[in-house]
Amino acid sequence: MKFVGSLVVVICLVGSLNVSASTPAVQEPGSENSLLAFETWLAEFKQEAIAQGISEVTVNDALTDVKLIKRVIKLDRNQPEFKLTFQQYLDRVAPPSRVNRGKKLLQKNKVLFEKIEQEFGVQSRFIVALWGMETGFGRLTGGFNAPEALATLAYEGRRGAYFRRELLNALRIIDAGHVKAKDMQGSWAGAMGQTQFMPSTFLSYAVDFNQDGKINVWRDKADALASGSNYLAKVGWKGDQTWGRKVQLPADFDKSLADLKIIKRISEWQAVGVRKENGTNLPKRDLEASIIILDDGAGPAYMVYENFRAIMHWNRSKNFATSVGILADRIAR
Repeated sequence: MKFVGSLVVVICLVGSLNVSASTPAVQEPGSENSLLAFETWLAEFKQEAIAQGISEVTVNDALTDVKLIKRVIKLDRNQPEFKLTFQQYLDRVAPPSRVNRGKKLLQKNKVLFEKIEQEFGVQSRFIVALWGMETGFGRLTGGFNAPEALATLAYEGRRGAYFRRELLNALRIIDAGHVKAKDMQGSWAGAMGQTQFMPSTFLSYAVDFNQDGKINVWRDKADALASGSNYLAKVGWKGDQTWGRKVQLPADFDKSLADLKIIKRISEWQAVGVRKENGTNLPKRDLEASIIILDDGAGPAYMVYENFRAIMHWNRSKNFATSVGILADRIAR
């Protein structure tokens, strides 16, 4: 998040950040005062970008004609607060149609996936699942110009410091020649390409897998999928392990043990009565694992391994990470 949250259910993982003193107070978008203030802010930002080593040509190309996007401000201020149960969420993000499409694409791109898996050690089914979760396998990559959306959010003020940094990073990507400003499309929050990387994630993890001198996560699936694999590998993916499994808990299970901070060997969970979903014994392989119970402790229980934590780096939602694992398993079957 990088890979940063899916476009079917957009999730932007941005923490609470202090807004810099140069960030203006929020005004009604579209008002004359707001537009004038934005132009002043933009002129100052351009000078800052140039002072940080970004070429004047890139700065002018990316920012000369940008405007405040009212839709972006509205989406940022009015994100939906409804909460789905895990099963409702899973039904949305991993329907049979997505499973079937994933199977076909995994087979169609078998040679590419084998090369990526060999290079980064991440099983192909997980990259296919993330690809499907984030952008419907590259179909829904976002309809906003990333520099314009990021400039709007950097100016708008609520999380201005964060988006100001991401805008500078977006300009660095353009300046390096990876993409033209007009082609840098993304979500309303600036997540870009087939794997929905924020600019900072792109700079840290994106790779030029086809070795053409550019990293194109928008149109080149080799670069996009390899970048996703590189991300997972760098945050601790174990290529010889899976993500987890659904389990049965004993009636007297201490729910305070259901926490990612509590790590025990599988044999230890077996000893306290945890079993596979069908009631049989847990696997003999004695990996380190944690127990989670979804829906705030009222939903299904899963025993999860290190790779679950790697997916959580991508998106901090347990529902998201569990769904990626389940979708990957279904695609593999």
